[in-house]
Amino acid sequence: MQISPSNLSADFANLERELRRISNADWAHVDVMDGHFVPNLTLGLPVVEALAKVSPIPLDCHLMIDDPDRWAPQYAEAGGSSVTFHIEAAGDPRRVARDLRAAGARAGMAIKPGTAFAPYADLLPDLDMVLVMTVEPGFGGQSFMADQMPKVREVREAVRRHGGDIWVQVDGGVSADTIEQCAEAGADVFVAGSAVYGAQDAAAAVEELRALATAHRHG
Repeated sequence: MQISPSNLSADFANLERELRRISNADWAHVDVMDGHFVPNLTLGLPVVEALAKVSPIPLDCHLMIDDPDRWAPQYAEAGGSSVTFHIEAAGDPRRVARDLRAAGARAGMAIKPGTAFAPYADLLPDLDMVLVMTVEPGFGGQSFMADQMPKVREVREAVRRHGGDIWVQVDGGVSADTIEQCAEAGADVFVAGSAVYGAQDAAAAVEELRALATAHRHG
């Protein structure tokens, strides 16, 4: 059970310090938004490269951007240990995933709440993670969408049938109140923004989330 706190809720003026606050987490989730694929604009390659040099934990880059076919491998080269592209934006998703692995990163595929997983299940052999969005991508602090839990279950079952070390990640509104349903549905990597960075003690919040997820692990 892995916790990946999202920098979307961090203090953007002090990102290195914010990374140190979550040094007991498994990953640092870096939300990359381009103002096109999603209506918000956050940060890009130069900042990811700078964060990779100072982060005490590996970077989990979530690319909410157009044309990941061109850009995604560059995030792996910039230091992203796991790079997730959106299936809705990819021209040739299998090639994107293979390019990410060739660049030394784990390859992740993200699906928005309105996107079905079944048409893309055949991509599993080329993936290391599937991210099921539990909010619409683009903004932090949104309410958790419990209606995405059947999709998490569907992805977990597909992964079980396929075999291999493929993680199931959830992102959006994950907190102490919602992480248990995610874990029960089959998620094993949890992105939490305000639930961690909004806490007085971010490291303690990470431990609490991990304990709750572990206690409610799927099957």
